[in-house]
Amino acid sequence: MPHLFLYGPPGTGKSTIGKLLAENLKLPFIDLDRVIETNAGMSISQIMEEQGESAFRDMETSVLRKICSPLPKGEGIGVRGAVIALGGGALLREENRAIAQSNGSVILLIADLQTLLERLELDSEKRPLLAGDLRGKLTSLLEARKEHYASFPLRLRVDGKSAEHIARQIQVTVGRHHLSAMGEYDVLVGQISNLSISRNAIIVTDENVAKYHLEKFQGINSIVLPAGEEHKNLATVSRLWDAFLENGLDRKSTVVAFGGGVISDLTGFAASTYMRGIDWIAIPTTLLAMVDAALGGKTGFDLPQGKNLIGSFHPPKLVLADPSLLLTLSDRDLRSGMAEVVKHGVISDPELFDLCSRGMGWVKGNLETIVKRALTVKIQVIEADPYEKGLRTTLNLGHTVGHAVELVSHFELSHGEAVAIGMVAEARYAEKIGVARRGVADTIANTLSHLGLPTRIPEELPRVEILRVMRVDKKKNVKAIRFALPAEIGRVELVEVTELEEVIDW
Repeated sequence: MPHLFLYGPPGTGKSTIGKLLAENLKLPFIDLDRVIETNAGMSISQIMEEQGESAFRDMETSVLRKICSPLPKGEGIGVRGAVIALGGGALLREENRAIAQSNGSVILLIADLQTLLERLELDSEKRPLLAGDLRGKLTSLLEARKEHYASFPLRLRVDGKSAEHIARQIQVTVGRHHLSAMGEYDVLVGQISNLSISRNAIIVTDENVAKYHLEKFQGINSIVLPAGEEHKNLATVSRLWDAFLENGLDRKSTVVAFGGGVISDLTGFAASTYMRGIDWIAIPTTLLAMVDAALGGKTGFDLPQGKNLIGSFHPPKLVLADPSLLLTLSDRDLRSGMAEVVKHGVISDPELFDLCSRGMGWVKGNLETIVKRALTVKIQVIEADPYEKGLRTTLNLGHTVGHAVELVSHFELSHGEAVAIGMVAEARYAEKIGVARRGVADTIANTLSHLGLPTRIPEELPRVEILRVMRVDKKKNVKAIRFALPAEIGRVELVEVTELEEVIDW
């Protein structure tokens, strides 16, 4: 897992933001200038005055190289990396830039001149390159480094935003999160080629994924299951338990779920119950799994009466989403995943919803952006409500109707297709009862249609069967089913519904 380097002009808040980011990700924080001062036994100003800028730059190189060097096991920063705040000119030297970029991501923080002046007025004397005529020297410094700063692709503007907001924005930009509400684990958007898996682990995947991607894990035992929701049952879980025993897995072993939502649900549940619970890692291979199914720790399998009626909360130790794996998906599978992405936009990210409205052509060219934004929505919800006591129910938008439609269609409709239908049905019901303003349902339906997703319950599906399945849905209580209904794009409301016929009567 790489380091995160914060870089940019003086006054952009690299240290303040870096500390917050490190706390969010449960990583060490390193201020490069402070390390240099500690090593030298004098301030940066003294180093500059007594030894000159060239000597100071040599110290930067030495410290940066040491921080990024591989260390013996159990020493130093460790494999999870660190958040490192760099001085405003630390990467002017090409050697330093190469060290940083080969060991992590460099995030450039930028701000207008006036913002920087206001922030630097009180401590400009502590910054040797800005002492004296602050405005004049800062203007010259920014001009001299203009091309240099512009050459970094990851740039965030800090003007008018809190340090907390910028820290969260960095997490979305780099696709990195640390969850703690239900056990400690990391969620990363990155490449599986960077992941090292123990040889005593075991990979669980399905026939479709194995055909394209299993070769990426040479020398590790694997279990290849038949693909499809119809195999998400107790018989398959039992097969996994038997395979775990046959491969000698014990309480210290790790299971890797390498596939879509069905694989992560089955593998996570089998891991949660084998020897009273062993560790597992999720490497989702579908868009739906990356932004939804692999996150949150909910595991389980289906019964003939309904989806996910048996399950447990057992979060993985790591979720690694590699968008390059999506390139082998069929168009139908990719569209299916986009239903969950649209859902997340409706729940709390109007900008993500607008991006979805650009259609599948844009989506295919921006899969990494889609994955990073969509999984952030779910992470924010499950961290606030890990065990579905209230807020997490908002993630059920479209699913109460969708699960029923999916089951009654005998899975001829994919999960995403059924959820798309469910979202529109529930949005129209929200308009009918006054929760949503007129036009919300059409807005959602138009975006889904633009992505090639269905928006109406097929005529051939018996409504009476859909209602029956909804009544045994896992989200029911004694008198009513709690629906997450869209009030507007970016906000949903939880509503107890007793007259289910009204929801699909349109």
